[in-house]
Amino acid sequence: MKNVYIIGGTMGVGKTTVSQLLKKKLDNAIFLDGDWCWDADPFVVTEETKAMVMDNIHHTLNNFTKCSAYQNIIFCWVMHVQSIIDDVINGLEKDNCRIIPISLVCTERTLKDRLGKDIENGIRTADVLERSLVRIPMYECLNSININTDDKSVEEIAIEIMNI
Repeated sequence: MKNVYIIGGTMGVGKTTVSQLLKKKLDNAIFLDGDWCWDADPFVVTEETKAMVMDNIHHTLNNFTKCSAYQNIIFCWVMHVQSIIDDVINGLEKDNCRIIPISLVCTERTLKDRLGKDIENGIRTADVLERSLVRIPMYECLNSININTDDKSVEEIAIEIMNI
């Protein structure tokens, strides 16, 4: 049985950092960041581009599930509404797979601290803060396992996920 970790959360919560560590800690693991499937300039959001990115995600994840070299598949992306999680999961070939939807969450204070550092270091633009803060409450009503990342190390969060 393969494990497919579907890890969501708002920008700045630690999805990519946790996923990269999981890739190292889990046996025979492979990682896909949803942002890699839609890295465009300009970043254009239309029905056509949304369908394209979902097709990219499904195609790549399904290739991972079919490959005998991998036992643990890790996918992360901003998934703040249930329909995004459902679209990702519904497009997967789930035979012999355990799908584990997870949302990483944190308080407003923690998110401001994390994103503030990224903004200061030029990693993110200032507009990301407001967009991320308004999404915090949206994760409470998703059909996923919520893991609070406040005051936890990346290692602690990864171990918590591995123990699910």
